[in-house]
Amino acid sequence: MLSATAAALGSFAIGRLANAADPVFVGVSGPLTGPNAQYGAQWKDSFDLALDELNPTAAHPVRYIFEDSQSDPRQSVAIAQKFVNDPRIIMELGDFSSPASMAASPIYQRARLVQFGFTNSHPDFTKGGDYMWSSSISQAEEQPQLAEYAITGLGKRRLGVIHLNTDWGVTSKNLFVAAAQAKGAAVTAAEGFLPNERDFRSTLVRIRDSNPDCIVLIAYYADAATIVRQIRTMALPQAIVAVSSVYSPKLIELGGEAVNGVHCSTTFFPGEQRAEVQRFVTAFKAKFNRDPDTFNATAYDTMVLVSTLVNRYGTTRPAIRQGIAEVRGVPSVIFGTIQFDPETRRVAGARYKRLVVRDGQFQLFEGGTPS
Repeated sequence: MLSATAAALGSFAIGRLANAADPVFVGVSGPLTGPNAQYGAQWKDSFDLALDELNPTAAHPVRYIFEDSQSDPRQSVAIAQKFVNDPRIIMELGDFSSPASMAASPIYQRARLVQFGFTNSHPDFTKGGDYMWSSSISQAEEQPQLAEYAITGLGKRRLGVIHLNTDWGVTSKNLFVAAAQAKGAAVTAAEGFLPNERDFRSTLVRIRDSNPDCIVLIAYYADAATIVRQIRTMALPQAIVAVSSVYSPKLIELGGEAVNGVHCSTTFFPGEQRAEVQRFVTAFKAKFNRDPDTFNATAYDTMVLVSTLVNRYGTTRPAIRQGIAEVRGVPSVIFGTIQFDPETRRVAGARYKRLVVRDGQFQLFEGGTPS
């Protein structure tokens, strides 16, 4: 049986473009090897799930060509050159990290090929040109939400920050610090760590010595799991709040009992009873025998958007650029429906859920005594 999303898009496509049968191609730049390889694997799972649902009834079935960038800006630039010179590619998806995507943006802009950075939360990503679009929540929006969670949700006023020392991590940290201070809290320390770093104890000592009452993590889930394990062995506050990028079953798998009590916010939670969410969760679990996370949901939404654009607006690069600016009512697991703000070229209407890890699983945080 087709999902409601597939049925809706399929019937529309057949009505508009009944004689077209050839597949169209999008290019994906993302990590399949290297330290972020797990994210590329998650993307592929959700891309394939969406296309299995949508392609059988689509006038224009969609295929993707996935090039491994390792989320390295040098690789993403080379991939961009390859994609813009391939006439089959009508739209690009990725890269995983904002720095990797932003390094390649000038190439896509010059070639007038839409670059869709669906995990690119750096606020400057969509400022690279009018061919840069994103469904990712900007850190300019997320970090004030994170500060509100720590200060109002958990009642903490002295915040020690540990952040990934990349452009994304530093920008996120700066936005968080400004938001927390505007709310009257003190940021007692803000310490960066390098990608691939594994021993965080000297950094955590400096944060400990600043006397915080809460630790704020700006990291991805693999690093976050290691950091939390080390926090639990030291005389540091047990209250921990983290950015949405830590939200994944992998955090619990890698962190074990240590991550109990970690708080985060998210725009996707498989326990949410909204119909779009439950249809996606049921289909994903049936195919992969596990719960999806935000990265899965975002990738799934992205391929639904691609299929919608192709089948409503056409199969050329100009048609995709026109369509993404005009499209309304695209079914979305995360947003309900998608449409883009023409100024920011991002999706409006994010719905935040506050979560906490309890008893080895993510649960909705309803307040009460902070962990």
